[in-house]
Amino acid sequence: MMNTKKKMTIEEYHLDALTLRCWNEMETYMRVCPCVLLSELNDRGIVASCEIDMCSAITMRAMNLASEEPTAVLDWNNNYGDEEDKVILFHCGPVAQGLMTAKGTVTEHKMFAKNDPGSGWGCNEGRIKAFPATISNCQTKDGKIIVYASEARFTDDPIEEAFFGCGGVCEIPDLQNKLIRLARGGFKHHTSWGWDI
Repeated sequence: MMNTKKKMTIEEYHLDALTLRCWNEMETYMRVCPCVLLSELNDRGIVASCEIDMCSAITMRAMNLASEEPTAVLDWNNNYGDEEDKVILFHCGPVAQGLMTAKGTVTEHKMFAKNDPGSGWGCNEGRIKAFPATISNCQTKDGKIIVYASEARFTDDPIEEAFFGCGGVCEIPDLQNKLIRLARGGFKHHTSWGWDI
């Protein structure tokens, strides 16, 4: 019997943004990691977040509309040396190529490779280029959406070669106090970012 179900597209569904559950089923059963696919969608202006993070998708879409440039979602990661206003923002690779210093390299996801070698191909490794940026995210609380936004600047400071995924050094004024306020306010480990708006 022929399958006659029609496959719908992003345009046909009128999707403004999307997010998907990127682990661990895709890596375990399909042996792929969707990072490079998310990178490509974001590069085309189709807002795509990972880890089923709808709040990041919402703020990414807002920044995409305001700047008409690609956006991405990153993890708050490591401090950058002793510089209190600098932090490494990083993710496994959903960053648009247009926001990177060069075309990324598709690799196996190192977190999955530790325990299940051969799973998780599709991580996008590279570095984020220097540019003035806006960082933002939101949360829902008592039926309301609460948003934070801040000016920031990605720098050309180096990150060690062994650092996997796609990352960049971001300078954010008064970073230490902002991180405390975000943590106490219940915001997630993600931040959305894009060109300065």
